[in-house]
Amino acid sequence: MIRAENLRYVYKSSSGDKVALDDINFSIDDGEFVAIIGTNGSGKSTLAKQFNALLIPTDGKIFIDGLDTSDEKNLWHVREKVGMVFQNPDSEIVAAIVEDDVAFGLENLGIEPDKIRERVDLALDSVNMSDYKKFAPSKLSGGQKQRIAIAGVIAMNTKIIVFDEPTAMLDPMGRREILSLVKKLHTQGKTIIYITHFMEEATAAQRVFVMEGGRIILDETPREIFTNVKEMRRLGFDAPVAVELAERLRKKFKLPPKILTADELAEALK
Repeated sequence: MIRAENLRYVYKSSSGDKVALDDINFSIDDGEFVAIIGTNGSGKSTLAKQFNALLIPTDGKIFIDGLDTSDEKNLWHVREKVGMVFQNPDSEIVAAIVEDDVAFGLENLGIEPDKIRERVDLALDSVNMSDYKKFAPSKLSGGQKQRIAIAGVIAMNTKIIVFDEPTAMLDPMGRREILSLVKKLHTQGKTIIYITHFMEEATAAQRVFVMEGGRIILDETPREIFTNVKEMRRLGFDAPVAVELAERLRKKFKLPPKILTADELAEALK
């Protein structure tokens, strides 16, 4: 379980302090899929870095399976439990060969070479990149690089994976590939924290946190949040395409309330 209690984070600088997270409280159960959305500057990425202690709370606490992330003696154990995937895979890839990059974290843990090879092969297979293990990452597409970054986290066997806008630099096909992989990891029992600017991606989650001004202002199901088109517009978001289209079509057709996905809309129009 992940638990935040009165979590606060302040960026300090010579030009003045900036409150990025302000009195945040939540809990996330094992195996949940939570999406986090918010406009630029709302605190999403700052919150993401709290989960594996890349940033330590200024005030309050965040606990990972009961481990206080601000306690230095817990740092290694927290990072064994929480893997991170960022938006730019080029900033995460450290090796000249794909399989070496996926093995990097395992080598730092001192795992036996035979076990490393086994876990690297399994991780690459799980992201459909086995055929590329001898490739140079520089020869891969953006989506393929992101899959390699995810394979590195899978190989570490963390129970929680935090995705900080992993599709932000990808084309639509690349985004679909990564989201499909994220859904697959969730069905395998991983706890998923998924930060995104794309509302359609957030509909795949079980819960959505909406952030504004460093606070979580909404914590609801995707259906409750995204089908409230008026509130979405007030907060500065576009509703998912299927929701917007259903809203327009209701002027001519009698449609069920709270249609969320394209499949639901197509079924209703039949």
